[in-house]
Amino acid sequence: MRHFHSDQHHCRMARGEHEDGLSGGRGHRGARGGVGGRVFGHGGLRFVLLRLIADKPSHGYELIKAIEDRLGGSYAPSPGVVYPTLTLLEEMGYLSVETADGSGRKSYSITDSGREFLEANRETADAMMARMGGGVDGAGPRGGRPPQVTRAIENLKMAMRMRLTGAPLTEQQAHEFAAVLDAAAQQIEKI
Repeated sequence: MRHFHSDQHHCRMARGEHEDGLSGGRGHRGARGGVGGRVFGHGGLRFVLLRLIADKPSHGYELIKAIEDRLGGSYAPSPGVVYPTLTLLEEMGYLSVETADGSGRKSYSITDSGREFLEANRETADAMMARMGGGVDGAGPRGGRPPQVTRAIENLKMAMRMRLTGAPLTEQQAHEFAAVLDAAAQQIEKI
């Protein structure tokens, strides 16, 4: 039998990560590198994946995005952690897999055995979902940024970076650039 260390992994994190056991230590997002700590605790990712798949059969990438969205963009498990965990759950008989769309992408569905396992461990699964900010009802991250706000912030940062690394701003463009940012800040303060 294969042994997976599904919860000791590298992860992507933004600054200001949670200090409630959802993350451990400083980390950085994407290409900036860095290593975060254990996010789900021992075996926790299994419960999160099973719960998400029980709610909606999904591809691995969709599950990664769902976890990232529930955590307000502050963390996304790596494919190198998610896919071995999904394979383990399949080998345990908790998931079934289909590759129906011709792309070779696997769609995971929960089996009756998986539902029984989830039900037998309801308290743990509920606790993991609550820690993740999704709770049982799928509400947004506790005390975190809503995913749509995180997305908008990232879009703004990217637009600013792209414009500022292009041709130098003229004096007029610099004033217009600053005016747009100042107006946005004023509007945000009124919300």
